[in-house]
Amino acid sequence: METIGVFYQANVFWLMPLLIFTARVVDVSIGTLRIIFLSRGLRYLAPLCGFFEVLVWLLAISQIMQNLDSWINYLSYAAGYAMGNYIGMAIEHRLAMGLIALRVISNKDPAELVSRLKGSHFGVTIMDGRGAEGKVHIIFMVIKRKNLPYVARMLKECMPNAFVTVDDVRAASGGVFPLSKAHLATSGHRAVREKKGK
Repeated sequence: METIGVFYQANVFWLMPLLIFTARVVDVSIGTLRIIFLSRGLRYLAPLCGFFEVLVWLLAISQIMQNLDSWINYLSYAAGYAMGNYIGMAIEHRLAMGLIALRVISNKDPAELVSRLKGSHFGVTIMDGRGAEGKVHIIFMVIKRKNLPYVARMLKECMPNAFVTVDDVRAASGGVFPLSKAHLATSGHRAVREKKGK
């Protein structure tokens, strides 16, 4: 019986820090997403996240206030905050919501890249400019964030040494975008076959 009592006390000792850590991870993750949603103009999702963020935070802070004599609770609170930031950013990266603007600057002929982008139904704007080393081509496009890896692969294959910048787009109207991931995959395979056939 004494062994059972010691085991029970040990579990109870670690249960509160674990609950505080978990609650803090959840509320900070939601808070990180709320800030991202606000910056992207998603005005319905941001308040909803704010509601749950504060609710979970109140649960965590109330447990801290009831157990001020335990230093492990403070460490759990801080560790949960740090982990919550990491997890929130990881979730946002996986969701890949919103639009981004890409600017590609290169002195290489952009014909192949532009052809492949248009073949995948991306809207592309091309301009000529002059840089520090002479004439350059500027390619500008607005794409869905989830399509960035696909476009990045194209850039690496066609213009590996290009100067590329990426910016968030708060809002956009009109434009040309791929219809679906299946459409992108089909277009990509077609472009590869055409390249091999040359």
